[in-house]
Amino acid sequence: MIVSVGLFGALTGTAQAAATTVPLGTAGSFAVLAGSGITNTGPTTITGDIGTFPTTTVTGGAGITQTGTNHAGDAVTQGAKHDLLTAYGTAAGEGPPAAVTTDLGGQTLTAGVYKASSSMGLTGALTLDAAGNPDAVFVFQAGSTLTTASSSSVVLLNGAQACHVFWQVGSSATLGTTTHFRGNILADDSITLTTGATVEGRVLASNGAVTLDTNTITVPACTPPVSPLSNPTTPPTSGAGAGHSGAASAVGKSGHRQVPRFPVGAVDTGDGSTVGRTTCHLPPDGRTARADAAVVPIQSLR
Repeated sequence: MIVSVGLFGALTGTAQAAATTVPLGTAGSFAVLAGSGITNTGPTTITGDIGTFPTTTVTGGAGITQTGTNHAGDAVTQGAKHDLLTAYGTAAGEGPPAAVTTDLGGQTLTAGVYKASSSMGLTGALTLDAAGNPDAVFVFQAGSTLTTASSSSVVLLNGAQACHVFWQVGSSATLGTTTHFRGNILADDSITLTTGATVEGRVLASNGAVTLDTNTITVPACTPPVSPLSNPTTPPTSGAGAGHSGAASAVGKSGHRQVPRFPVGAVDTGDGSTVGRTTCHLPPDGRTARADAAVVPIQSLR
């Protein structure tokens, strides 16, 4: 029975523990962050900051089209490296995780914490399903390497956002050619993006180098939840639909608009004009209402 329940959980892709977002601190503005240098080959586009420390070398920087700042090894980079170490430890400590197979290809997973005790791979497509929750968090813990095959992809479904996906890698990560990857890679050692790989997320290496080759890397922006619409039945307080007396109107059985009490001030006759000034009087016969000197048929108030 225990084995059957565990197998059912694995097949449905439900993690054993809810994941919480990993705070990146000042590393959050970086698309690429390295420990022992950044090397680029071919035209690469980066949206976000880059930096490397303690080795501050950036090779092939002329081929990088960047929206952001190259901090090289300055104080901003050093602070970001410190925050990256904290974030890495936070991601590694989340759980208890659900165990996953060494290849994530073909699976659909809901929000949670997932772990492979050694290497973690991706061949084909991995679908991350947020089930309509834009704040859903996915944390993947690879005991050693993370490797994707050529043309693999991470697909976001039902409100999942790349900013809430974290890949904690025990050693190095390698993305195969033309891989379309989503999420923030936090690697203890190095990260390599082969030809044509794209990342909607961050490439953050604590100690090793980051190697690029004709890639596109974009720091993702989180979309906040949509606020519920106001009650559409609430009567307007201004404009053409506003009541003249401050009291909400009602609809009678005949479909005509009713006035629950006589208004104070000018009365709308229905043809664009108004009569009366301050007081509306109802005679005993109930057939007409008089506002000062003007006589208004009751039907004009319906």
